[in-house]
Amino acid sequence: MKYCVLIIDGASGLPLAERGGKTCLELARTPNLDAMAKEGTLGLVRTVPAGMEPSSACACMSVLGYDPTVYYRGRAAIEARSRGIPIGDGEAVFRCNLVTVRDGKMWDYSSGHISTDDARELISALNERLGDENIHFYPGVGYRHICKLRGREETLLASCTPPHDIPGRPISQFLPRGQGSQFLRELMRRSEAVLQDHPVNVARRAHGRNPATMIWLFWGSGRVPDMPAFRQVYRLEAAMTSGVDLLQGLARMVGMEVLDIPGVTDGLDNDYAAQAAGALKALAGHDMAVIHIEAPDEAAHEGSIDDKVEAIQSIDREVIGRLRLWKEDALRLLVLPDHPTPIPVRTHTAEPVPFLLWGKGFRANGAHRLTEVEAGSTGLFIERGHEIIHNLIS
Repeated sequence: MKYCVLIIDGASGLPLAERGGKTCLELARTPNLDAMAKEGTLGLVRTVPAGMEPSSACACMSVLGYDPTVYYRGRAAIEARSRGIPIGDGEAVFRCNLVTVRDGKMWDYSSGHISTDDARELISALNERLGDENIHFYPGVGYRHICKLRGREETLLASCTPPHDIPGRPISQFLPRGQGSQFLRELMRRSEAVLQDHPVNVARRAHGRNPATMIWLFWGSGRVPDMPAFRQVYRLEAAMTSGVDLLQGLARMVGMEVLDIPGVTDGLDNDYAAQAAGALKALAGHDMAVIHIEAPDEAAHEGSIDDKVEAIQSIDREVIGRLRLWKEDALRLLVLPDHPTPIPVRTHTAEPVPFLLWGKGFRANGAHRLTEVEAGSTGLFIERGHEIIHNLIS
């Protein structure tokens, strides 16, 4: 028996008044997923424990079978692990986004989805001007980067807001606050002078692209606790494909192989077919493949209904369509979002998400589509999200 977990990041959401009260999952044409839904078991699962932040880090930790109330200590450290950034005693790491602020408001949390090449030049400039033995910036992918601080553990006590939570709102209301926040606010302010007239930003403005006007620090964390290896806990060898550092970091923390598949990105330009083919190829040498696709979440953060629907449809066509070619007696499949990212709010929420279990041993329970309403109508509800992995492999 082989197993596959398909995480459709942020795919669930709220009814959209402008689209007849339907959610993006309901709007999307998903013939492959519909066929599986008629044959499999559907329900709702709470991937974000009560009182915890509805981040992909927390939710995906649940999906992979690890209780966030035990192991979750912050997202930045997980991403640092993905990039091989060590975190020593007395050190803190923060997610460092390159953002566009205009007229004092958060105009774009991703600086126009800035390219990795452009971003690396800006991160290098930040290190030259602001970096020292206690401050270092590490380049990542696109707009996502890491800032490591030494001797500033008090900054971990600051209350920070993710920039994608405040589109179009005055940043003065959402800058780091509370104990330890002053240093973070000052570093963010100093970044503006470094970035203002950098050649990369001059060129971006000239071509009508959003410039990166400042850094935004959030999701701070220190060292994370050791997590037991997936093979040790579940007696399975697993591999993962994802276009984001966070998921790659989680995979490495639990000893999963991270697949290097050309064309896999965090956006709508993702090569879905290559990602599916690479994951299925990995099943020849692994018991489980985890496929994480970020595109629906990115579209939701941008507030684009059409892009989110198109991403879901591409996943159905290029990924689910290939998974269906496996015989039911040879593959067991779990499909679900990690968390909702509703278009009206353009950020993550903590509501339970719909899931589908398909393959040998799973029976139809009355649903016809993987949607929020149909999954809820089955009456099947899993309260402790990290236990859903047992439903897949037991």
